Amino acid sequence: MLSLGDILRAALTVMAIMALSGCVQKMADQPRYEPLEASDFFDDGRSERPLVEGTIARGQLQLDDHFFRGRVNGELATTLPMKMSLELLQRGQQRFNIFCAPCHDRAGTGSGMIVRRGYAKPPHFAIDRLREAPVGHFFDVMTNGYRQMPDYAAQVPPADRWAIAAYIRALQFSQHASRDEVPAAELTRLEGAAP
Repeated sequence: MLSLGDILRAALTVMAIMALSGCVQKMADQPRYEPLEASDFFDDGRSERPLVEGTIARGQLQLDDHFFRGRVNGELATTLPMKMSLELLQRGQQRFNIFCAPCHDRAGTGSGMIVRRGYAKPPHFAIDRLREAPVGHFFDVMTNGYRQMPDYAAQVPPADRWAIAAYIRALQFSQHASRDEVPAAELTRLEGAAP
């Protein structure tokens, strides 16, 4: 003989099963196209619709050729698109040490750890060809790559690429500065530190 409790449990179980079987997610069954699926609805046969002409993704309106492409009037830029500052050089040094030094080493001689392990040696930044190159050249190489060097556009944002280019210029200058170009206070400090 079943007890009243057993009958109630059985009734509740049956009611729960009936309630759950009635739950259907309408979103799960809605008609939709899968990505790149063919369509009979549109004349071109494609389910995905082309972007409206002139559409630009948020944050992608890059009208400043100098800043975003390193070019002025189609030529490689000869100037930075921002003011030179100590903060810019420090940021450039930090980014250079992270992204560039593994191949170029911290002094820019092209003898980084990756090169010591068999990667093709890049040129020394202090060679005449690179010292005479416009600053936009370094930005362009970081953006698009050059020979064995891959592009770093995805890893390094434009402002940091310019900071690195400014720092490369400082490295080049430091390796070719004459005694007359060193500030007097710095020259005194350097001479006092010499053995």
